Amino acid sequence: MEQSDRRAYRQVKIDEACVECIINQSAKVAHAIKADEILSNTLTNRVKELSKDFSFEQNPPQIASYVYEDMAKIANKKDLYDEVKELSTQKALSFVPILKDKLSTCHDKLLTATKIAVAGNVIDLAAEVEFDLKDELEKIFHTDFAHNDFEKMQNQLSHAKSVVILGDNVGEHIFDYMFVEVLKELYPHAMYHYFVRGCPIINDVTTKEAMACGFDKLCDLVDSGVNTPGFVYERATSHAKELFDGADLVISKGMGNYECLSPSHRENICFLLKVKCGVVANNLSQEIGDIVCKMV
Repeated sequence: MEQSDRRAYRQVKIDEACVECIINQSAKVAHAIKADEILSNTLTNRVKELSKDFSFEQNPPQIASYVYEDMAKIANKKDLYDEVKELSTQKALSFVPILKDKLSTCHDKLLTATKIAVAGNVIDLAAEVEFDLKDELEKIFHTDFAHNDFEKMQNQLSHAKSVVILGDNVGEHIFDYMFVEVLKELYPHAMYHYFVRGCPIINDVTTKEAMACGFDKLCDLVDSGVNTPGFVYERATSHAKELFDGADLVISKGMGNYECLSPSHRENICFLLKVKCGVVANNLSQEIGDIVCKMV
């Protein structure tokens, strides 16, 4: 890794803005599960209590893992966003015919598929700022990457034998499926591994949602074992660690994975994401709303 890249690759830790954001997420959970006033207040008060002991040496996904675990116990619900995730999937599926037509007529299939995968990253229930999926899909093909390492990613793909794709959110995974389809078409020599979370956490994709859309038939579907909304290497299964370490290229989707892998012990990671909060924007030296394709 070049020295300039190392300086731009700063560790992401929570700050006061993250604390407020995590507390506010209790209201989103209450709305998602149709909680009454008593349960809603209980959830918020519990998260406020937990926030007093947040470690500022951890990143936001690490903090979220035990905050959401507590909220799930209070709500007596294993998957707090199961109904919302189903709606997100159906909404994403409604765009597939249009996007397939776009792929069949475009001049650069890899770039178009990559833009589609990044557009899907707006489906994020833990984001500070929310974006409309329809609007994003309408403008994504005319939007440049604010940090543009697309050619570096393309070069890595041209000779990679093993590629790990770190999935992020449900709904977004529908667009990831299209992305992997294109990768397999353009670079059939590689083995593709799609990583999902080990259990329900916020609206992140798990084996359940990935299998429902056929990822297990498309590529190697891997339950990473992590209980965080981002790939925390230390919490992954030994199998996931082995694949992650051995891959020629890791394509990391979304802010949660970026937060957890900044920094990482390995190189050749390509981060694909939409910037949706000030903390990540500052870390990347970008603006909220920018799209990023960053190789490290």
